[in-house]
Amino acid sequence: MKPYRISEIAQKYVEYDMIQSHTELPAMSSPRLRALYAFLNQQQSVAKHSELYTLVISLVQLGMDTHDLIDTDETKRPEPEMRARQLNVLAGDYFSARFYHLLSQAGQIDMVSKISGAVCEVNRLKVNLYMRMRQLKISAEDYLTQSVQLRSTLFQLFTGVLEGNPARLWSEVVGGISRCEVVLDEIERSESPVRFDKSWAYWHVLQEGTEEERQTLAERSGETAFIAGLVDKYEVRRLLAAKLKQSVEAFKAAAGRLESDKLLGELNQIVDGLLNGNGNSGYAPALNKTR
Repeated sequence: MKPYRISEIAQKYVEYDMIQSHTELPAMSSPRLRALYAFLNQQQSVAKHSELYTLVISLVQLGMDTHDLIDTDETKRPEPEMRARQLNVLAGDYFSARFYHLLSQAGQIDMVSKISGAVCEVNRLKVNLYMRMRQLKISAEDYLTQSVQLRSTLFQLFTGVLEGNPARLWSEVVGGISRCEVVLDEIERSESPVRFDKSWAYWHVLQEGTEEERQTLAERSGETAFIAGLVDKYEVRRLLAAKLKQSVEAFKAAAGRLESDKLLGELNQIVDGLLNGNGNSGYAPALNKTR
């Protein structure tokens, strides 16, 4: 198997002085990308395109994530903030467009259509989620489920590209990794009052809190001490830690059904790295390294 080097290859499409000087790009989703690369590399029929497919997916995802950083508030801003917002728009458009060029150069026109369809589905899901959030018509569990779906939908298209045992398990594997990513991010958000708004903890308190607490949250007038108190009162960290443990165990069950020990080992490293990298390895058991 060729070593994973997508991050290095992508740098020439990402590292531009103007972008780096005036805005901050989101991080690439290394766990999902590494899993995709590992699955593609295991199959002879698509192994020769594993690097290309993973690269273009990384750029498409980065483009969508960059657009998500754009603040839609129309209030007049200082010039540096306006420039940063404009560059987020342009950078997102550029990353999204590069995949057309790379795939067409390689004669992979069918893959252009597949990815474009997946992007449309992600945008549909995103609009639906945002509308429900704006209307305050979503539960904490619905929010979590839809957040996982948003992260995994682009990658799910490869279920139709893979074959055999990997094809049957890819959807569960990438969904499991996405759920671990989402829960880890929600744990971090619960520890940062400035990121509390519209987080899983926010929706959980909106469900379980008193009328006074719900009113305060709905008006977005919660102070830092107030939010920290809610997180403690409703045991948000404990609940999320339990969800992370459940997510890893579900992922273990799916990965354990793979017929390739090598692929299982790759997934083991990916998820252990995800947990250790976020400082939360104590929340969940390590993947079983024996067959």
